[in-house]
Amino acid sequence: MEKTGGYTGIVGILDTGNPGPTIAIRADLDAVPVQEISAAEHEAVKGNYVSEIPGVMHACGHDAHTAILLAVAEWSARNRERLSGKIKFVFQPAEEGVRGGLAVAAGGALDDVDEIVCFHIGSECKLGEVGICEGGYLATTKLNVSFEGAPAHAGSNPEAGKSALLAACNAATLIAGIPRHSGGLTRVCVGRLEAGESRNVIPAHARMEIETRGATSELDAFMVDHVKRIVRGTEAAFDVKAKIEIVGSAANLETDPDVLARLAKIAEKTDLVERTKFISFVPASEDCTWLIRRVREHGGKAGYFLFGCNHQGHHKGDFSIQDDKTLPAAFEILTRYLAERNAGD
Repeated sequence: MEKTGGYTGIVGILDTGNPGPTIAIRADLDAVPVQEISAAEHEAVKGNYVSEIPGVMHACGHDAHTAILLAVAEWSARNRERLSGKIKFVFQPAEEGVRGGLAVAAGGALDDVDEIVCFHIGSECKLGEVGICEGGYLATTKLNVSFEGAPAHAGSNPEAGKSALLAACNAATLIAGIPRHSGGLTRVCVGRLEAGESRNVIPAHARMEIETRGATSELDAFMVDHVKRIVRGTEAAFDVKAKIEIVGSAANLETDPDVLARLAKIAEKTDLVERTKFISFVPASEDCTWLIRRVREHGGKAGYFLFGCNHQGHHKGDFSIQDDKTLPAAFEILTRYLAERNAGD
């Protein structure tokens, strides 16, 4: 942390010194604002690794991702003499809220990468399953919108006030009514609205948290444009000031068939994997898509896979991953992939 100035993201590079491809593997790091349960039967309670921070836990498995990539890095270092090329271990911060991927991609650390492999625990896959993702993660944009009006006494001079609360409420209703697009799946959600100061004061401040999603970046942009237009129209209609901030984004997932085929073949030969399937739709978003897009724009290729666990739903206080079975499965897939792609002479 001292070396990185407080930032949590880091890219480790293993140069074998032998000619060969440059392969990147990415893991996300962050936890989520969820309180972990303390029930005796909870996996983390039994294993004595319950979150030590109140209101924050690894309810999406990113701690598992980090552990796996650290183990893969150690394996690579120990087997350096029989490997070739370079291996980049990308520990990416701030996937939650899709705030970290674009910054890491823009840093240029992946511009020489021939192939990138990304992965995630759970989601559509149960314990023993591996899902090879042909596509499916949605493009998304996260927006914060704030309205500033003018306060006034609600009884003695309400005409002097400008209600930020009413502006926000009207904007929220209109945003919910944005037409969906015939070109593919689109989503919009006003997930949070806070406003007002007191029951007898015309509310001068309001804040909204909004997200849009689309099957492609173009469809997501369609939704974002509508949100912006509604906010600007509401700003004028209620004579308030509005501020729109983009606080996170992700592209849609695009992968390459030959990389996916290699991952599937390896998964099928892995003892802890009982079933391998191809997945074309995952109803969520992932900002490793910016890393993948950067690699593909520079001529590289990408693959993505899910490895399953029996969870009760992501971002819940009882999220469990059966780490003694799931982590070894992902570790074996990744190390076999490197042994194949970075095989030395």
